[in-house]
Amino acid sequence: MITSSFQVALLLSVLLSIAGLSWWAAPRVRTVEGFFRGQEPGYAPGVWTLTLSQVTTWIFARSLMNAALLGYFYGIAGTLAYAVYYASFLTGWLIIDRLRFVHGYSNIQFFFSERFGRLGVLGYNLLVSLRLLSEVFANLLVVGIVFGAAGSGAYNLAILAVAAITLLYSLKGGLSASLKTDVQQMLLLMAVLLVLLVMLFSHSQFELPALVMSSPELASPGWILLVVALLQVISYPLHDPVMMDRGFLGDRDTTRKSFIQAFWISTAFILLFGLLGVFAGLHRLGDEEMMATLQRLLGTPAIFLLGLALIVSAASTLDSTLSSASKLAIVDMGMGRVHPNRGRLVMLLFMLSGLFLVYFGTDDLYAAVAVSGTASLFLTPVIIFCIWMNRRVARWSFLVNFLFAVGGSAIYFLETSGYVNWIGSWSGVEHDYSKLLILTLLILSVGMISFWWGMQDE
Repeated sequence: MITSSFQVALLLSVLLSIAGLSWWAAPRVRTVEGFFRGQEPGYAPGVWTLTLSQVTTWIFARSLMNAALLGYFYGIAGTLAYAVYYASFLTGWLIIDRLRFVHGYSNIQFFFSERFGRLGVLGYNLLVSLRLLSEVFANLLVVGIVFGAAGSGAYNLAILAVAAITLLYSLKGGLSASLKTDVQQMLLLMAVLLVLLVMLFSHSQFELPALVMSSPELASPGWILLVVALLQVISYPLHDPVMMDRGFLGDRDTTRKSFIQAFWISTAFILLFGLLGVFAGLHRLGDEEMMATLQRLLGTPAIFLLGLALIVSAASTLDSTLSSASKLAIVDMGMGRVHPNRGRLVMLLFMLSGLFLVYFGTDDLYAAVAVSGTASLFLTPVIIFCIWMNRRVARWSFLVNFLFAVGGSAIYFLETSGYVNWIGSWSGVEHDYSKLLILTLLILSVGMISFWWGMQDE
């Protein structure tokens, strides 16, 4: 947490500089293709533009914070577990490749409509809307936490500043602006990470073997979460419209290369950033919080750089989230005439909704975003049976699968929020990740069985 008024002022100054650069880099877009699909006349995003855009939109502030916190509490297992989710780039590429270049769909909603009717489209749109809204909320919340305690002047100023700055240049250029600014934001993020790693690796107490052996117990929650991540990594990319949107921008070869490059870059990024949390966890004193431990070990400059990394990643995620939200509402869901101004209105509404959740909703960062990840498990049988195997499945199978996954995610939210203890009393497990593993296995079992049972003869 940034506590000094000088640090707050300096960080805000850097933020304003980034905003000015982003505004300058963001094109003024007036065409539908440019605003919603990032395709301007005479310009097609190349491999590295798509790669860096993919990486920076998935290295969001919440991810950096979670990777470090999981390493802080559970050692290397926690960081590895979070890094496994970035294999979503590989499964996401396989999903996009089959949908676009094998089955011939130009839109994910067309696929759900053709296979499962209005129910399929409604279920998918509901899930991805929840995902997008949670990203707006979560990244704004992390920005506030970086600057100060909830409700403080610095907390409110930071949230409103990032929200306004990101919204302004997003309104200017839509997806085209997001693609252009993502590249510069990713380069800045990589520079900040490099400096932090030099500070970490040069520290007198840094010992790589100690970090590698920081999760000796196989029953550690970190290893359990890793198993959960392996089970969820198939469905996770399809419920992220930011990733899916970028899968429809390039040709087949460009798309394949960008997803594969994004996989190894983002995975390495998360692992290296997570080492900060692992290192802090090995040297914490009592109930000391992670940021306090890092400040004691690496000094105030490291905390400033960490705050800068979180703010840059938040901005890069927010502009991509807003552009995907506008495309989802106007192009994919048909909620109005397809025009950039309608997309701009959707961006404004999504940002206001995110701000509403920050100030009047929950302040539990993890609980707020866990529901969509668990609910997305209903997509796993869809991907395996319908996208990869190209089998027709009865619509009742989809309904059973969808209801069970949504119900399971609601139960998990109630469990982790302390409202009920059904899984704990039934199974005897108490940790949230153990409960999540049980729910994941149950949801996947029901989904796979219902789809196998509902397969139709070709």
